[in-house]
Parts: sequence; structure tokens; C-alpha cells
Amino acid sequence: MKKFTSVTEAFTWWATNIYPTLEPAKKTGALKNAWRDHTYNLGISEKRMKEVLSQFGKVKVRTIVEFTPD
Repeated sequence: MKKFTSVTEAFTWWATNIYPTLEPAKKTGALKNAWRDHTYNLGISEKRMKEVLSQFGKVKVRTIVEFTPD
């Protein structure tokens, strides 16, 4: 299991480590568009990043907010 501090960081890891190893037949459509949009800063939502990541494994996103009043 790999841990990341954000969905964007996880997606960056996927784009540099998983995507290049895919066979050419899988590098089409939504995966190619998501990789391109992220790589060239064209804009990709966290929702779309999570959808792509979930095709390759389990994605669990947690937000922790701690507040201590004075």
C-alpha cells in the first residue's frame, strides 16, 4: 500500500509509474485524456483522478481536521 498526501500526488505517481507500463491498447480514451490533462496542466478534477486510480486498485481518501480552541 502506498500513501500520499493528496489525490493529486497519487495521480502524479500513477502518471509516472503505472501509465508508462501499460500496453498501447490500454493507453487510449479516458486514460490517455486523463494522463494528458494532468501532464500538460490542462485541468483534471479530483473526481476524475479518483475514477482513473480506482481502475488500478482501491482508493481510500480521508480528510482529517483537528481544531483546538484557545
